[in-house]
Amino acid sequence: MNELQSLSQIFQNKLFRIPDYQRGYAWQDVQLRDFWEDLINLRIDRNHYTGLLSMKMLNKQECKKIDEKDQWLLNNGYKAYHIVDGQQRLTTFVILLNEILEYTMSLPDNKTTPEADVYIGVESVKEIRAKYISKPMPPHNISTTYIFGYENDNPSAEYLRYKIFGEKFGGTVKETYYTKNLKYAKDFFSKELAEYYSINGAEGIAELYKKLTIHMMFNIHEIEDDYDVFVAFETMNNRGKKLTNLELLKNRLIYLTTLYNEDNLDENSEIALREKINDAWKEVYYQLGRNKNAPLSDDEFLRAHWIIYYSYSRKKGDDYIKFLLRKFSHKSIYDKVADSVAIDNPLPVTYEDVDEEVENDDGFDTEENSEDGVFLRPEEISDYVDSLKGLSKYWYYTYFPSESESMSDEEKLWVERLNNLGISYFRPLVTVALSDSTESTLEERIAFLKAVERFIFINFRLGMYQSSYKSSDYYRKTKELYDGRSSLSEITEDINDTTDENMSNAINAFVNRMNQRFENNDGFYSWRELRYFLYEYEYTLYNRFKIQKLQWAVLTNVVKDKITVEHILPQKPTKLYWRNKFRQFNQHEMRYLASSLGNLLPLSQSINSSLQNDSFDDKKSRGYCNGSHSEIEVSKEDEWTAEKIYARGMKLLEFMENRWEFKFESDEQKDELLHIGFIKDGRDIPEEITEESISENIDNIDIGTTRFEWRKAYWTYALPYIKEAFGGTGPYSNVNPSTRSNADGYFGVHGINLYIKINRQPARVQAGLWIDTGDYASSKEIFDLIYKDRAQIESSIQKELVWYRKEKHRSSSIYINLDDADYTDKEQWPIIKDFHVECAKLIADIIVSPRIDAIRKVVER
Repeated sequence: MNELQSLSQIFQNKLFRIPDYQRGYAWQDVQLRDFWEDLINLRIDRNHYTGLLSMKMLNKQECKKIDEKDQWLLNNGYKAYHIVDGQQRLTTFVILLNEILEYTMSLPDNKTTPEADVYIGVESVKEIRAKYISKPMPPHNISTTYIFGYENDNPSAEYLRYKIFGEKFGGTVKETYYTKNLKYAKDFFSKELAEYYSINGAEGIAELYKKLTIHMMFNIHEIEDDYDVFVAFETMNNRGKKLTNLELLKNRLIYLTTLYNEDNLDENSEIALREKINDAWKEVYYQLGRNKNAPLSDDEFLRAHWIIYYSYSRKKGDDYIKFLLRKFSHKSIYDKVADSVAIDNPLPVTYEDVDEEVENDDGFDTEENSEDGVFLRPEEISDYVDSLKGLSKYWYYTYFPSESESMSDEEKLWVERLNNLGISYFRPLVTVALSDSTESTLEERIAFLKAVERFIFINFRLGMYQSSYKSSDYYRKTKELYDGRSSLSEITEDINDTTDENMSNAINAFVNRMNQRFENNDGFYSWRELRYFLYEYEYTLYNRFKIQKLQWAVLTNVVKDKITVEHILPQKPTKLYWRNKFRQFNQHEMRYLASSLGNLLPLSQSINSSLQNDSFDDKKSRGYCNGSHSEIEVSKEDEWTAEKIYARGMKLLEFMENRWEFKFESDEQKDELLHIGFIKDGRDIPEEITEESISENIDNIDIGTTRFEWRKAYWTYALPYIKEAFGGTGPYSNVNPSTRSNADGYFGVHGINLYIKINRQPARVQAGLWIDTGDYASSKEIFDLIYKDRAQIESSIQKELVWYRKEKHRSSSIYINLDDADYTDKEQWPIIKDFHVECAKLIADIIVSPRIDAIRKVVER
């Protein structure tokens, strides 16, 4: 039967159940919002095609599986149906209908009125509830039958009745990822209905109900054959919110239980196997959805289990599910011939610390898993689902070790470290190591977890090895460990040996990569593992004092304009305190000092980035003395100098050696890593900078109170230095102080201007090149002429350039910013002046001068 029917027609004397092979409720905000907007935007005189609804009417034998307390409806003319396709939409309809009833009854005028006397349109709430939601069994109404629901062994069945439909219940209802979606849908519609009522009133709700039940049309398709049911489920459910591979596999396994003949699987055994599959999936979904704030991926777990239970290769894609669906195929039962399977997909690594590179490895196909021509025995399905069920909780504990009751505190600590560091491709192996399938001692498990953490830190975080390095080996060992063909201590030894063999190359790679980071001005601050490293150092101090003062969640929290790792010496030391303390160093050296390891401090509480410029004494009183153990340690210093930064950096590198059990080649290599060896060159220290010495060049400059007067005062102070930098000639030779925010320098070519600029909101100064020849085409040609040498220019300037090709305007610009610089703060004038002098010279000498002839040709054409 294929015809269009409304919800009112569909719910005529029918009982609907979502069968055991179906997934739970998967719709989320996007699908719900689309559905709601379709409904409220539908004109009352129009019908809306909602989609396909595939159903299978249950035969007498199947009806016996319906809950005994619901049989009375079947005995009174109702027909029972399984929803094969369309259950997401139908569930949504029913949840919204229930919320319409609940909201209507919650209105002040209706709270004390019987449902039989409250109407929505021409139907009473009692009539609507009996037709679409539930009917009490007469004459005593002790038992209630729900018109729509899940089969009773599904965790969503109880949740739908008690948490969504509001049946009174005194026990605990099990929650999963899918029940979370049911609750979200209920709350979504509750909120939207309240808002809709506030605008449209009771008449609007009645119109909404009419559109929902009369004008939203389904294409009804009734399926008669059991075989077609399962095929339809796999093919039809690719619409809407796509089925996960775990959901597809459940359907396939339940389907297979219906295909065995009596000799291979009698009726009782079929029922038992089907119940085992349902129990396994119930447990898996419970574990995956156990943490409501961070549900785990269905497919990732299935891929991991496939590595543990079967095999893999290095090719990309989703071929692991092809392997599983081919292995668990009807052909293995009907024809007694399994398809020849190419096992050619690894577990795709999804952690953000791992890229998608794969090593040159063809993978492997083990002979034991090559099953061409082998009949798929029911016991194989049973063993597979037992394994899937049994490992699911250990998989969960690899993410949330603190919730395990069987793991020791030390095991939890090391698993937590792996999550903080990034567990890479080791999660399946860690899952097996923690499971009861592995015969190992506590000491062996801790040694293993420690070896994995060391392997990842040395090879991936220091050595920057390819993210799939050795994954083939350790995927193999995962299966060997699970099968009992390898011991945990053997695998631990192998991991440590590999790390030791790679140590020298990894350390040299770390040194070389850090050289690049300092060339880019960020130094250790841009090292991705900085927070993990500092947290581990903090943990050694915690072990000494037994009071935890720094939380990983706080340290890794990202909030705009907040920092959790502070440069003790600021990156941009604008205050006189810092410029005086480090007055013997130039701007380049100051950046290296600020970004060196010893100058970086983890904070127990995030602070505003603007506070980074506070003096060392202010920082100590602000929070160091009561902060993390690392902060307290630094707060004991009387002052903060270049020598202190160097000494603390060497101390932290020594900690790194001890913590991860290796040695740098020499103190000279450590010195190279810190990048501040210049502090030992014996240079003279200039005279102390004072307020008087800063002011002596501006004593005679008249500064008023307006921003215009401040601008002229700054240019009066700075322009002599800028002219001097160009030898008294060049672009600024004829420029005089003004009240403008920018001072333009001229190269003698029309439309090519060097400019330096001061802003107050935001507090930022700028130096750049302005291109505007008066003609769009020639301006863009000059910009492009320069832009083609971008890599060479940026390498020479070693500053962050902004390339601004204004597509809709004639002009374009290339510039450098200095943030947190306020020209109305007289103390900052020397820093702003130094920035303008340095950057103006760089732009003139590196960008403009080498190309001035080519630029002139474009302008004069």
